[in-house]
Amino acid sequence: MSCAYSVHSTPNWPGGRTTRFYDFKIHTMTINKLCNTKEIVAVNNMYPGPVVYAQQGDRIIVKVTNESLTMPPSTDVYKIDVVPGKTYLLRLINAGLNMENFFAIANHKLTIVEADAEYTKPFTTDRVMLGPGQTMIILVTADQPIGKYSMAMGPYMSAQGVSFQNISAIAHFQYLGAVPNSISLPARLPNFNDNLAVKTVMDGLRGLNTSNVPKEIDTNLFVTIGINVNKCSSKTPQQNCQGLNNGTMAASMNNVSFIKPTVSVLEAYYQGIEGFFTDDFPGAPLRFYDFVNGAPNNIPFDTNSMNGTRTKVLEYGSRVQIILQDTGTVTTENHPIHLHGYSFYVVGYGTGNYNPQRANLNLVDPPYMNTIGVPLGDGQQFALLQTIRGFGLCTVTLIYTNHGISYGAYSEEWKGHLETLPHPPADLPRC
Repeated sequence: MSCAYSVHSTPNWPGGRTTRFYDFKIHTMTINKLCNTKEIVAVNNMYPGPVVYAQQGDRIIVKVTNESLTMPPSTDVYKIDVVPGKTYLLRLINAGLNMENFFAIANHKLTIVEADAEYTKPFTTDRVMLGPGQTMIILVTADQPIGKYSMAMGPYMSAQGVSFQNISAIAHFQYLGAVPNSISLPARLPNFNDNLAVKTVMDGLRGLNTSNVPKEIDTNLFVTIGINVNKCSSKTPQQNCQGLNNGTMAASMNNVSFIKPTVSVLEAYYQGIEGFFTDDFPGAPLRFYDFVNGAPNNIPFDTNSMNGTRTKVLEYGSRVQIILQDTGTVTTENHPIHLHGYSFYVVGYGTGNYNPQRANLNLVDPPYMNTIGVPLGDGQQFALLQTIRGFGLCTVTLIYTNHGISYGAYSEEWKGHLETLPHPPADLPRC
């Protein structure tokens, strides 16, 4: 016996650039994993199912056919068993490569007490957002009626017209005494492009230990972050130049796109090997303009970036203020930023073009973090307390750059014995 049905949707579609048709067949399939055999629900012989690609203004028509008789509930969903009235500590880690994600638990409040391994003043919210590599500790009290509640994770994507997998992951926050096969209450995640939900949490974070917040600054840096479209220089453009306007996509900081050297920057510095990096990373954009609304984001404007392995030399122990400015070149987007080997105080957070006259700085209890997201069209400011020995790579995580991934590398000068770079470890790979 078999059962099949089709679902068709024929509304009055608005005019779009492209109409895309998809044919999805839902069925069960048997998989072998870790010496066990399981039957799962799949779409078009794929799990997860196929990706729907679309741009803003497109219209999507999907034909769905259920070729399975029943849709059995999955039995391998992650579950946390909780006792009513108790409070639980959850450590959240975004182990993804380049996708930011929301997290929420149905009908429960989340109290943030730590971000990036640094304590924060308790801040209660309905949901949190974590960038790649970011960590957070939250407290959750089991104060709801006995039942099964969904814990959900879903993507946050602020850029427009970018393809991504809009798929949520579900786990269960299950009370002792709940009916085992009961339906879990769904968690309400924000819309995938809800920038206000992200800003609300960031505005509420306050640091707990703030005795070392610098009040005086030795070095000021202004760094713009953006996407570039470089002119195609490949002999096989159909294979290598599939970006906008038949160019290649690049990420840049102060319009400099990082070129990965054949010898690591740290090793080249220690060994005194020349020719693998330069110390001329600009401390400010070469040109100031309306970064958000007046960016050169289409032909005939020049959207090329400069390329190079550039570093910024900082005095050892100096107090550095860095202003991060998102730009509208190609598109505005929330850019996760990570400064390797460093944590920093996030003392300012705003929208639009950075304006020092309007900047509202928090020098009393700013959060101390190692990963932040520079919101779309935003001027964000953080202060690095002091530099330490070594090189710090300021990494910009971008979801769709496939050429010239953007890094700003910052180095220091050393003077005394304890301020010099130690020798490489004995097990340093030779290749």
